[in-house]
Order: sequence, then structure tokens, then C-alpha cells
Amino acid sequence: MLTVGALDPATLRARLAGPGICLRTGAFVTRLRSDIGHVADGIGLLYGAYPLLADAPFTDFQVNMMHSTGLRRFAGRQVLFDHDGHTPFKPLPVDQAFPMFEWAMNWCVSSRAHDYLIIHAAVVERGGHAAILPAPPGSGKSTLCAALVSRGWRLLSDELTMVRLSDGLIEPLPRPISLKNASIEVIRGYAPDAVFSRPVADTNKGTVAHVRAPAESVARAADAVRAAWIVFPQYVAGSAPVLTPIAQGQAMMDVAQNAFNYSLLAEQGFAALAGLIEGSRSFRFCYSALDDAMATFAQLAPPTP
Repeated sequence: MLTVGALDPATLRARLAGPGICLRTGAFVTRLRSDIGHVADGIGLLYGAYPLLADAPFTDFQVNMMHSTGLRRFAGRQVLFDHDGHTPFKPLPVDQAFPMFEWAMNWCVSSRAHDYLIIHAAVVERGGHAAILPAPPGSGKSTLCAALVSRGWRLLSDELTMVRLSDGLIEPLPRPISLKNASIEVIRGYAPDAVFSRPVADTNKGTVAHVRAPAESVARAADAVRAAWIVFPQYVAGSAPVLTPIAQGQAMMDVAQNAFNYSLLAEQGFAALAGLIEGSRSFRFCYSALDDAMATFAQLAPPTP
């Protein structure tokens, strides 16, 4: 199997700027073209273990990340995201090209992959059981996800929990973990062996960097699992670790608020979410110290069948 890491940097740049590459991430294949060095560098650094298809007859997404042309070039060097000929986002400064690629990939999946109930949540797995971490920005979700992954949990996704409508299993979508601002240095210290992309400042989310997904998580991208826990994390400075059970009705409403396509899926969405809630134990979790959080998660027991 050919992987991104099999291409030397010059070849990867030439392929991206020319015909593009067919990159497999989980269940999806993306044909990616880019003439921007930052994108090629990020792909080479963080996607080395991901499969490349020689020439896929069908791809889920056609993505171009190119320098802006025409009048926009006079506004400074910018990157433009194009998906199947459409440009849903405004151009960004070219220095933000790789974070834009990651955001664009999340957008492609969340707006198009409606064979799944898609929840804005990290999801990790241990012992065949998945823990879903839905939370709004600033809650510490990605920091907690990165810490858990550094301590042996399998990364299924940092941003998108994908519940299959067919059987309720969680479809893995392991891609780099996005960290912001102070969380970058927190995880550098907590997981010194982690591989980081170059931090990019002044984005609409502040300073952003991405952490490479473990190769084992990438290799097991076809291994779907069932959810056992839904944990709403909240970082609170100075807080002791407090894990509070949530009633199923409240958990269902809270998860629905974090789902991208719950309303669009209508009855299918309701059935998928109800099955997820019924098969899981739900909690709110306040924490401050990552070691305390690791100990709390290590004590979780799966629900009784």
C-alpha cells in the first residue's frame, strides 16, 4: 500500500501542484490539489501514514487549495479553498493555508456525509469501547483528547463523531488533532513525543497547531466500535475532577445540540441518537489537571449490556 510518507518532499509538492493526490482518510477519499508549500509541508509531516490511491475512479471530495488569482492577488498572498468548483469560504492569508485545509476537510464531511449522524465531538476508544467528548469551543475537548491519545487511547476523531445510521457503530475518522493557544504548550509538555505542525498565529481561532495522529489509529481506521460513554468535558482552573451522571433525556438534548445534521436526518437522526444514548452512560466532567482526568477515564466501566 502506497502512503504519503513514501513520497519525498519534492515529489509530494510536484504531485499536489500538478495532478493532485488521492488521499484516504477513514471512509473517505479526497482528491487534493495545492500549489502552496505550507499545505504540502503539513501533509508530508502529519499524513505520512495515510494511504494514497494511485488514481481513484471516484472520490468523495474534490478539494483545491490554491493561491488566489485575479483582483484578490492585490490584497496580499491568499489561499482559496475550492470544493467541486464552489468556493464556500473567503480567502485567507496564505500562512493559514494548512489550518484552512483541516477546517475545509471537516466542512466537507459535516456538510456532505449524511449516511452518518455527525456530532461535533472528539471520540477515543479503549478496549473496544468508545468515549464521545462533545463540547463547545474553549471547553478543553481537544486538549483532553490529545492527552488521552498520548496515554494509549485510540484516536477515532478530534472533531467529528460519526454514528453510522445502519448499525449505530462509530466510524473512525482519525486525522490530526487541532489545538489552540495555551493548549499547544500544555500538550507539548504533557506529550513530549507528539509531532506538531508549525503554529500559525492570528487565525480566527487564535494561534493554531495540529498534532499528528498515531500511526496505529490511522492503520485501524476501518475498525468501527460502539460507544460506551458520552462525556461533556469542561476545563475549570483549580477544579478537582468531578464526574457527574446525566439522565438520558438531558443527554439526548445536549448531544442533539452538538450534532451537525440531526434535524436534516429527521426520523433517522432521532433513531440513531436514541440508540446512542440508550447504549451509553452519560456524564458531565469538570477537571483542571490532566493527570486527574487520565485517572478518571481509566476508571470508567462500560455500561452493562
